[in-house]
Amino acid sequence: MEYKKLEIPDVVLMTPPVFGDERGFFMETFRQSEFEKNCGNYQFVQDNHSSSSKNILRGLHYQHEKPQGKLVRVVRGEVFDVAVDMRKDSPTFGQWVGEYLSADNKRILWVPPGFAHGFIVTSKQAEFVYKCTDYYNPGDEYSLMWNDDTIGVDWPAGVNPILSDKDAKGLTFEEAPKF
Repeated sequence: MEYKKLEIPDVVLMTPPVFGDERGFFMETFRQSEFEKNCGNYQFVQDNHSSSSKNILRGLHYQHEKPQGKLVRVVRGEVFDVAVDMRKDSPTFGQWVGEYLSADNKRILWVPPGFAHGFIVTSKQAEFVYKCTDYYNPGDEYSLMWNDDTIGVDWPAGVNPILSDKDAKGLTFEEAPKF
């Protein structure tokens, strides 16, 4: 597995070696010892799987009292995936990084606790799977406004996002609780 620290070095892009032939392919998507060496000592307690159509934007979500680290990948289609640093003491506080994840490129993204996370579907359909370091706690979830000018996420051009009610009412960066 290749591990690449992004502009926010705590967010790590992983590219697994893929072995394939006319029968299909094989790849290892997670190995605890290598993950700890490259990303930190985290344990995963929950796996999630979502399916979304083109232009669905999910996020930018985080939990404040029980923050979740997320190891994310796409098994069908493509998304543009974003992480926003919400940690006040971080040198990259308020900054964001984004990467395209797809079933074709098979890349995996580590988003540590203390980040808001979201994605927009850029293909006709996408299936998104992720591991979490803490359990989902519905009373502790926050939604950061996807298009907040303070953060300035550069979403893909020409995208007209479809949002849930919760995400349409997201908090501005100034309003949102920080770590």
